[in-house]
Amino acid sequence: MDTKSDEILSRRDRPPLFRGTVLVCVAAAAGALLTGCADDTGGEAARSGAAEAAQVAATSPTPSADGNLTEDQRERKELVPKAKTGYEQALGAAVGAVPHSKPVSVELKGPPDSPRWEAEVATDDGTAHTVSVDAVDGKAGQERAKDKDSDDKRELADLLKKATVTPQQAAQTATGRTKGTVTAVELDDTDGGTPKWSVDVVTTDDWNKTTFDIDATNRKILREHVDRD
Repeated sequence: MDTKSDEILSRRDRPPLFRGTVLVCVAAAAGALLTGCADDTGGEAARSGAAEAAQVAATSPTPSADGNLTEDQRERKELVPKAKTGYEQALGAAVGAVPHSKPVSVELKGPPDSPRWEAEVATDDGTAHTVSVDAVDGKAGQERAKDKDSDDKRELADLLKKATVTPQQAAQTATGRTKGTVTAVELDDTDGGTPKWSVDVVTTDDWNKTTFDIDATNRKILREHVDRD
């Protein structure tokens, strides 16, 4: 048999496993080549994206602790912690400054370096007086009579007579629903003429103010509004 025939016979006699191994090696080599290309492309994109993100982070301003607060929220944050005297003590001081009077309203006011409670009290005939109470030491200033006509006095006297719920009880109802600091309490009436207490509660985790309208005859919550401004 000649040499050419020997070569043909040799190829035919090779085991199938040997031929498959050759094919697998070729395919693996091609796959590795493609994978390497893909890895290079993906890696380059990742490195580019990371560099861009780092550049943006470096040039972006860092927000302050108050960056997300509104102007009103910042004012509450500055003012409320400065009041060492609470609304209840302020009302007591105001009532003590005007004999035979009852509380009508009280509100915490600034500036933060000199916080005060502006209180209003009235006698049974509806004569109203305003009293400024230092929100740090709790001392009442000079009382001032408010100029009200006879109709206003009569309406206020009627509200005081109908209001069987005290401002302290109304505030307890409000803070029982929302934990926080009471910054205002005011006696008013509903559209139907029923007396109500409006109570402002400031939550010190977000410095929002929630206003509760509470029936002054049965402590029922008539309205609840969160002021996030």
